[in-house]
Amino acid sequence: MNAPSAWARWLPRTMAARLSLILLGGLLAAHALSFGLLFYERHEAASSMLMTNVEHDVGVAVNMLDRLPASERAGALPILHRRTVTYLLGRGETAGPPPKSALARGMTEGIARALGPERPIVANVVSDDPEQFQIHVALRDGTPLTIDVQPSLMPVAKWLPYVLAAQLLVLLACTWAAVRLATRPLERLASAARTLSPSGEGARLSSVGPAEVTEAVVAFNSMQDRIANYTRERLQILASISHDLQTPITRLRLRAETMNDSPERERIMEDLIHMQHLVREGIAYARSAHGAAEPMVRIEMDAFLESLVADYQDVGKRVDLAGRAGTHVVTRLQALRRVVGNLIDNALAYAGAAEVEVASVGNDRVRIVIADRGPGIPAEELDKVMQPFYRLETSRNRDTGGTGLGLAIAQQLTASIGATLTLRNREGGGLEAIVELPVGALVTE
Repeated sequence: MNAPSAWARWLPRTMAARLSLILLGGLLAAHALSFGLLFYERHEAASSMLMTNVEHDVGVAVNMLDRLPASERAGALPILHRRTVTYLLGRGETAGPPPKSALARGMTEGIARALGPERPIVANVVSDDPEQFQIHVALRDGTPLTIDVQPSLMPVAKWLPYVLAAQLLVLLACTWAAVRLATRPLERLASAARTLSPSGEGARLSSVGPAEVTEAVVAFNSMQDRIANYTRERLQILASISHDLQTPITRLRLRAETMNDSPERERIMEDLIHMQHLVREGIAYARSAHGAAEPMVRIEMDAFLESLVADYQDVGKRVDLAGRAGTHVVTRLQALRRVVGNLIDNALAYAGAAEVEVASVGNDRVRIVIADRGPGIPAEELDKVMQPFYRLETSRNRDTGGTGLGLAIAQQLTASIGATLTLRNREGGGLEAIVELPVGALVTE
């Protein structure tokens, strides 16, 4: 398997998160580029307008002050005042370097053009932050005039940040909707795959949506049907062979019983009994695949286990029950009985005794534990013993009557009632089989 690249390790794990990151990142980048270009164009337009307005206003103001009597000029200055330009009678502040910024130089050149060559000007910086410079000029009668300029573009409207925030919210909402629309069919497909039943009883997906989704759903439903048909065919073959073998095995037993007593006759009878037991287990395994056909019923879990354990105790088996569930369970009664019974039989066969314990897990599950003090199972074999006809040759062999189908039947029936079966070795030796009914199967009293 190829190791992920360095940048891939920083990516989110889920497809929804990755799609959200890509879409939102792309939209934000496009949005930022659009606003950047918009603000650049706005800055250029505002700068051009500012210089044009200042050039025009200064030309008009200086010409008007030239025509006014000296005694009326001071009174006219407030009328000539603008947001960026103030007029002062006098020399102002003459110390300072000439303007350096492009905007200040452009405004100075524009004012010089407006006043004409007959009115020479001198410009100097008064302040760098905020930017402020003064232009000194003399009226026709020699009166000094100072034009105080504070370059300032049009301020951003107060409502603009709220518009930007609203646009970001719209981007987030659109991204979420697009990602949900793209990933929801995958979530449904993954959920259906997790609940896929080999018997074909899993949920079928609705073929509604875009063409690609519909095609994937149709393919999944077809695959589920093929798996179900294949499983039914194999189980039918197993059931038919097992059923057809019963008649010749019975005839062989009858013929063996007519033979004279001898060690050879005893060995033949033992083999025939084992073959007959194996055939019955094969039929039981084939039938267990149809456990989901049994109707669901509501049972009282504690009473069910007490009755089951009492049946074993009545025939002298060492089976003990501990704990209480205190709930009713909606399940398939015969399938659950067969599961618990198979696990108890296994414990009795390999340990001579079984301990059954029941308890509620939270408010939505019941756990049944069947434990023994037998030889246990090697950790690497715990999953394999669930497979049909798989037997451990050393500790769990034919001498104990095992066929390798007991746990496979229990596993198959457990799945048919929506439960889980787990095996684990017990502290101090032995094995624990844990049956846990899933969420939604319980109705608490």
